Amino acid sequence: MIGRYRGLGLLVLAVVSVLGLAACSSSSADDGPEDSQPVTLMLNWTPNAHHVGIYVAEAKGWYDEAGIDLTVIEPAQSGVEQAVASGAAQLGMAQAESLLPARAAGVPVVSVATVLPVNDSSLFALASDGIDRPKDLEGKRYGGFGGALETEIISRLVTCDGGDPGLVDFVNLGNVDYLAGLEADQFDVAWVFSGWDALRASEIEGAEISEIRFADWLDCIPNWYTPLFLTSEGELSGDPELVRDFLAATTRGYDYAVEYPDEAASLLTEQVPELDEALVEAAVRYYAPLFRADGQQWGTQESDTWKRFADFLADAGMLQTESDQTGQTPTDTEADFVESAYSNDYLPGAGTAP
Repeated sequence: MIGRYRGLGLLVLAVVSVLGLAACSSSSADDGPEDSQPVTLMLNWTPNAHHVGIYVAEAKGWYDEAGIDLTVIEPAQSGVEQAVASGAAQLGMAQAESLLPARAAGVPVVSVATVLPVNDSSLFALASDGIDRPKDLEGKRYGGFGGALETEIISRLVTCDGGDPGLVDFVNLGNVDYLAGLEADQFDVAWVFSGWDALRASEIEGAEISEIRFADWLDCIPNWYTPLFLTSEGELSGDPELVRDFLAATTRGYDYAVEYPDEAASLLTEQVPELDEALVEAAVRYYAPLFRADGQQWGTQESDTWKRFADFLADAGMLQTESDQTGQTPTDTEADFVESAYSNDYLPGAGTAP
């Protein structure tokens, strides 16, 4: 039984200052309705197709209708969770692999919606290298950030497919142009989102690639939510209606992208003109049928998904129990930890949250 978790530092959880962060879209309090409330949303990355619902809602005036004067900023290297917990931003976007260790370290943030119900991650390679399944990674070079999650996921995939993960060469590269690196023979395979970097390589650059999609191997590795929307426990207790109003407008934005992907893509590139228009159009079309699970509204999270991923992190040593640290009997059960990490109660139609 897993007790109270403590993070092992997957991400640096230093206090984040928003000073110097680049605003990717913003409106001052003077520009919105007189009774609008200034709200800051910190993204998980630079703007891309994952964020299309936000930009649709902004362009359509749905945040204004909800009384929200939204400012969108990009993240600092130290992450989003601490910024949201400290009040530097009321809401943020992150991922389960950073949120769970943050909560385990005592950072009071809660996931309130997922952008995608199924992780869109994949390992991609040049088709000529013959990497079509995890076992094919034997003798190949994986280029990445050198993170513990990367090592564990790839090791589990290769082992599950009957291979030896010890034969995979891990090369630390950081943030690079993955297609250029593959073509320059700096590495053989990289971890990307299928609907962005892999799509760029195949549909925009015309490269012949192969992919190992995580969604095809969920018997071997867990699904997890990335990216997701989060807020602080303080915000949920102090101003829950703000969170509900934000999610209501944001849900409208993603629902619109599902129904009208081409127009949604145009609204995104109009507000972020530095993005590749062709890539955005292709990516939003790709994601439109993936934003919602069958029979569920956008943003819904499942307890089993959170539990399985938390178990995975704990088994891999990326989360530790309080008893492991102190020898004391845990006061929180595994279920308590998982259930407190997320909530569907602030999505449209959920009623009044406790």
